[in-house]
Amino acid sequence: MSRAQAFQIFRSCAASVSARPSANALSQQSRRVMAMGARYYSEDKSKADEKKKEDWKDIEEKDQVDVTPEHELVAKLKAKEAEVSDLKHRLQYLQADFINLQRNAAREKEQARDFAITRFASELLETVDVLALALKSVPPSHLEPDSSSSSSSAPSESSSSTTPSFQDCTEKSHQQYLQELHTGVEATHRLLLSTLFKHHIKPFDPTGDKFDPNKHEALYQAPVPGKEPGSVIDCQKVGYTIKDRVLRAAQVGVAQDVS
Repeated sequence: MSRAQAFQIFRSCAASVSARPSANALSQQSRRVMAMGARYYSEDKSKADEKKKEDWKDIEEKDQVDVTPEHELVAKLKAKEAEVSDLKHRLQYLQADFINLQRNAAREKEQARDFAITRFASELLETVDVLALALKSVPPSHLEPDSSSSSSSAPSESSSSTTPSFQDCTEKSHQQYLQELHTGVEATHRLLLSTLFKHHIKPFDPTGDKFDPNKHEALYQAPVPGKEPGSVIDCQKVGYTIKDRVLRAAQVGVAQDVS
């Protein structure tokens, strides 16, 4: 190979090497492309945000245009109606509570008035019992006038003196005194019971009824043929009620089961 051919080959190689871009140039070119792409992306996003903001502004402007004074009045009216409804319900609840309070107060006042004499009446019942025992202690036969004694004493008196004195006219027999005493005790007992009736205090005799522990106090039990077990066979003391309450339970005897 001649010198001229070798020189041409060298020139062609040098030209090809100079035509290739360097690594720095390639890196710079890639950075420029990435920067341009990023710039284009950020610009597109900012444009979309601006478009959304403009759309929201348009919507708000339309809403502001649509809100008229009539719409404002209607909204205020609805708010006031809701407030009035709430206050009305509260007032109804308060009124119902006040009515219940009045009823409870009236009932408590009535009960206090009706049962104020409960203690006094319960102590007074002992006196009623004593009067009832006094009336029962005198047999009915001793209260009837004795015709034999009066007929026998009549001729003796006429024979002794034709003109009886004032002392003879006022003199009474023991039976007459007993009758008058019994009449006075009976009147006192009847008057006392009538006074108790005025205050709604009434006696009750449970003889023959079913034994009720709320109204009766059992003193004894006895097997009695022909009587239902648990029934009242004897009443030692009558019971008393005041209104719908038991003032004193009746003291009774109860029939026992004979089986």
